[in-house]
Amino acid sequence: MTSLRPVFKWETPTFLFLDLFVTSIIEVNEKAQSLSTQITILNGWVNEFTAWNPDDFCGITSCSIKKDMVWTPDISITESIKTEFATMENQYVQLLNEGAVVTSNTFAVTTACKMNLHQFPFDVQRCTITLQSPIHSSKELVLSPISDASFLTLSSKKAFQTQGEWELLSINTSKANATTQGEPQDQLIYKITMKRRPLLYVINFLMPVFYFLILDLASFFIDSTGGEKLGFKVTLLLSISVLLLLLQDMLPSTASDIPLIGVYCVVIFTLMGISVLETILVNFLIAKGNRTISVKPMENSPTLSDAVKDMKSCPDSETDRHEERLHALDLLKAAATHTNHQERKCLSWTRVAAIVDVIFNFLYVTTVIVFLIMLFKAWFP
Repeated sequence: MTSLRPVFKWETPTFLFLDLFVTSIIEVNEKAQSLSTQITILNGWVNEFTAWNPDDFCGITSCSIKKDMVWTPDISITESIKTEFATMENQYVQLLNEGAVVTSNTFAVTTACKMNLHQFPFDVQRCTITLQSPIHSSKELVLSPISDASFLTLSSKKAFQTQGEWELLSINTSKANATTQGEPQDQLIYKITMKRRPLLYVINFLMPVFYFLILDLASFFIDSTGGEKLGFKVTLLLSISVLLLLLQDMLPSTASDIPLIGVYCVVIFTLMGISVLETILVNFLIAKGNRTISVKPMENSPTLSDAVKDMKSCPDSETDRHEERLHALDLLKAAATHTNHQERKCLSWTRVAAIVDVIFNFLYVTTVIVFLIMLFKAWFP
């Protein structure tokens, strides 16, 4: 019978040896937290009923037969969301004269993978593929790896068919036990470690945001008396807003912690927003100073015309003329004092605006440098 384990004694477990090779990383879906790969599973086991002596059969040591003619183990992937054969299913197994049965199959597998996107796009993801029998316990079926981690990694890299966004770093294997319906079952866990190639995100996202920050720093050299500086900063702020919408489509909304790229964009957006507010304040102070100098003198304040009129008057006596001259000089001094007072008030507001601008520029540049250094250390610890 091909539906029962090929052992003489039912108490004897069947030893199944497996190898898993990753031949392609098709897709990594951050929002769905899933990994799509093409894998090849090589497995072999001992069939106690198929051993033969090669001398009795013309020296034949191996042969291929249809898969449905012998017992094959039922192995499933516990993290699998969707599994299909990447090529036509292998319908044959190879028999060896020692009683061993060997077969291999290539699958296109989509598995659940919990991803840590804190360092996106400079992240390294580790996803697991667990092989387990859904029926046989560890007393009936014992799973063991054929090759070590270094051989699996090297063979997978040689057979790798795509050079896309992800780079395969290593494949590690380990054994574990799981309890199903009170019976322990063997598990063979393959941990796939892969690294994202961040060049596309650096060119299309990180560098434009950084360029906008440099332009915002350069806007400090624009004269604040006109409205060009404020309009320029508002335009940069709107540009950052568009890039934030692109970031929303890249990252999942269920991330356990805020990705550093989100911190990078939000902090730069906040700094540029504060920069716009500072420009509005400086423009307000300069405009207030300009309004002060253009205010008409008070009605009771002495003016130069009043002083001239007094000097042109013709008093009767010399004493009166002397007194009138003194009075006119007093009016001239008062008018000059009033004008100087208005000019000093204008210069005072302009000086306050210049001081605020210089202090903010220093704090802004210092904050940007410190933030970029801390972000670089967090991205590349």
